[in-house]
This record gives sequence, C-alpha cells and structure tokens, in this order.
Amino acid sequence: MHRMNKFLGSLLLGIGLFAPVGIQAANNFRDDRYQERRYYDRDYRDYHRWDRREDDRYRHWGSERHEVYRPFYRLDRAQQRAYWRYRHEHPDRYDRR
Repeated sequence: MHRMNKFLGSLLLGIGLFAPVGIQAANNFRDDRYQERRYYDRDYRDYHRWDRREDDRYRHWGSERHEVYRPFYRLDRAQQRAYWRYRHEHPDRYDRR
C-alpha cells in the first residue's frame, strides 16, 4: 500500500510539473496570422484594427492592383499609406472605428 501511494504521489507531481510545458508547446502551434493588431494611419489620424476581415480587404486591394501578396507589415510606408487611403475611399459597413 505504501509503495502504491508513493507511486501515485510521484505520478501526480510529474504531471503537475510537466503540464505547463505541454500547454505552452500547444500554444506555439496556434494560427496567429490573424491575431488582432492595430495600425495607426497618419494621414487620417486614426487607428485601424487588423483582423481577418481587414486581411481579406487587403488581399482584394492587392488583386485589384495585380500585385503578388506580401504581408501588410512588410510593405514600405508609402504602400501602407496607399492602402489606408483606399480603405477610407472604400469603407464597408463593418468600418466603425
């Protein structure tokens, strides 16, 4: 009986020590491409939320311009400003900033 209690105690201690490591490893595999970010638009002095919907609009804008997709944060400042200008000229019903 003493041996089984010692085994169960060791097992529970091991689970308690390694569970946070397993949870953290699982979080590293999440899809964070659409993790919400905010971008400041200097021309219009407002913030824009970057989420899945905004990413879809950005892809549409790029396809209209016949450009190869590049993540928004990799564009130079002039291209980002051109995109925000387009978004202000073409708002959707979800644009409540």
